[in-house]
Amino acid sequence: MALTAHSAHDNAPEDLGAPALRTFFNIAERWELGAEQQMTLLGIASPSTYYKWRKQQPARISPDLLERLSYLLGIYKDLQILLPDRALADSWLHRPNSNLLFGGEAPLSRMLSGHVADLYVVRRYLDAERGGWQ
Repeated sequence: MALTAHSAHDNAPEDLGAPALRTFFNIAERWELGAEQQMTLLGIASPSTYYKWRKQQPARISPDLLERLSYLLGIYKDLQILLPDRALADSWLHRPNSNLLFGGEAPLSRMLSGHVADLYVVRRYLDAERGGWQ
């Protein structure tokens, strides 16, 4: 039997696209995000693509979108763990934060820069709060 370079991870975007986007859209409702905010977080420039994906999520997504979704779903998970009160967890992104990473602004402001690196920073901050990053 010959070994191939193909792995299960190679198919991850195809396998995860629709469920990851469905989950994001549900989270976005809980976070009370508007369409423009959702598009920015997902890195989508086209409103027609956004509305098409709201109706029917694609099975295959780009690695960039998968990375963004991974950070966003991780942020949601971290907030649910850190703040067991659902309303408090869901509103955290909208509240001003005195941590230097946010400069007194709401974490959502940083996330809405459009840069995937800012999603990473917020995720890493929350992971550290949970004790996941030393």
